[in-house]
Amino acid sequence: MKKYDIAAYVWPAYTGNEPRTRIFWPEGMGEWQSVRSAVKKYPGHQWPRRPLWGYVNEADPYVMEMEIEAAADHGVNVFIYDWYWYDRRPFLENCLNDGFLKAKNNGRMKFYLMWANHDAMSLWDKRNSDDAETVVWLGSQDRAEFEKAMRRIIDKYFMQPNYYTIDGKPVFMIYDVPNLVKGLGGIDETRRAVDWLRETCVKAGLAGLHLQFTMWNERFTNVSGVDGAKDVPAAKFDTLGFDSCSHYQYVHFTDIDRNYEDVLPDVGKEWRRLDSTLPFPYFPHVSLGWDNNPRYIGFRPGVLKNCTPENIEKALRMAKAYADGHPRQQPLITINSWNEWTETSYLEPDDLYGYAYLQAIRRVFAGE
Repeated sequence: MKKYDIAAYVWPAYTGNEPRTRIFWPEGMGEWQSVRSAVKKYPGHQWPRRPLWGYVNEADPYVMEMEIEAAADHGVNVFIYDWYWYDRRPFLENCLNDGFLKAKNNGRMKFYLMWANHDAMSLWDKRNSDDAETVVWLGSQDRAEFEKAMRRIIDKYFMQPNYYTIDGKPVFMIYDVPNLVKGLGGIDETRRAVDWLRETCVKAGLAGLHLQFTMWNERFTNVSGVDGAKDVPAAKFDTLGFDSCSHYQYVHFTDIDRNYEDVLPDVGKEWRRLDSTLPFPYFPHVSLGWDNNPRYIGFRPGVLKNCTPENIEKALRMAKAYADGHPRQQPLITINSWNEWTETSYLEPDDLYGYAYLQAIRRVFAGE
């Protein structure tokens, strides 16, 4: 049976071990604080939802051993960790460093990093989320900070035996390419920085670097509350030296304020558009939902509805068909996400559907 790489994004904020999280979530449990306080905002709203595993500390290796077992048993074999660099130092590394990498069974999973280089906004603090334009830390970094951050990634992560590779090269994803270009000072300067990164990887003994980016498009609107304008056209990404792309969320390219089954034709259309226009591989993406009302006191418009396991399975089968139709590229499929509870897009079992999303992945990709 063909093997697929099912890669789920991980939001590493479900821990109080990082001291700087207390400015957003003072109770000391990370963003579980916002999940726990979430309430129904309108008749029929499917909140509150509760995690079957409880409000666990995902920086605890024993917790992660349990999560790795559940993921791998159902066919999720890659975690894409959101990784942050704010105020001249890393942020929210605990779930990866102390949880995943210290879990005794982490050999069952590969992982790679997505540099979530968007600005950190007051959005994460529910008390101030209605003032989401306030920037706490800038995500854009100049060349000196870029080099400092990248050296840390190479030394600490790329060398790990279970770091995910394509053609033997570690995969590294950039979330916000326009913000990358902004910090580095333009397209030409960014290309020089990317070339430096590739050369540094080779000097470190690696086979090179597979550089990936998060795809957006011209229909993007800032529903998330953290994503600013995207003013670097996708055509420039080839100039910058990227090797592939995927999506992070359906919300980045289509109207999600409707039923899930009505969104799927747009998803297929977007994949076909990218397949015919990009000079490098696109890896298909499946989002499990969208509703970030847990981050707000008042109602936040933009809710993807009817995200049933049956509808999610349709999206997964579309992604499998896309991967099967592109046999020359890695059979990689990205999923949003493992644990984005405050955006209502997660595989972790809850009190609404239980393990049904994970079971859908196992049916589609393992034929069970």
